[in-house]
Amino acid sequence: MAELATIARPYAEALFKATSKDLSSAVVWVDALSAIAQNEQLQQFADSPKASTNQIFDLIVGVAKVDLPEAAKNFLRTVIENGRLNALPEMAAQFRALKNAQSGSSDAIVHSAFPIDAAALADLGKTLEAQFKRKLNLSVVLQPELIGGIRVVVGDEVLDTSVKARLQQMKVALTA
Repeated sequence: MAELATIARPYAEALFKATSKDLSSAVVWVDALSAIAQNEQLQQFADSPKASTNQIFDLIVGVAKVDLPEAAKNFLRTVIENGRLNALPEMAAQFRALKNAQSGSSDAIVHSAFPIDAAALADLGKTLEAQFKRKLNLSVVLQPELIGGIRVVVGDEVLDTSVKARLQQMKVALTA
C-alpha cells in the first residue's frame, strides 16, 4: 500500500491546490469518484486492453450520482489517462487529510446498530468533540451486529460503547 500512497500523493496535493477555493464541494465529488473507483467490475473493465480511456471516462461520469464540475472531469480524465484509477481511493483519502489539516478537524466514523437522526447526531457530535478535543466531521455507518450503542473511530483512536464490546468484556472477565 505504500506504493499507492506514493503514487497518490502528488495527485492529491495538486487537486488540493487546484480546488483550494471550494474544498467543501470538491470533497463531495472526490468521495463520489473514489467510491466508484473501488468497484471491482470497473477495475476489471479499466484494466482491459480493449477499453479506451474515453469509454472508462464515460462510464464513470455516467455512473456518478453527483454533477461533476469541469475540474472534476479534468482530474478524472488525467487519472484515467495515466493509468492510476486504482489509486483514486488513496488520492481521495490524502485529499481529505489535507483538507482536514487545513481546517483543524478530523473525520469520525460512528458505527451504530440503528440509524441516528440529525438532532441526535448533532448532540453526539458536540459530546465527541469534547471527548476528542477537536472538531469532527461525522459520518454514520450502520452495523447491526453491535446490538446497541455506538463505536466511534477517529483516525487511530477508538471509543467503543457498544453492547457487543461490553459483552466481550464480560466474557473475558468471566473466563479469566
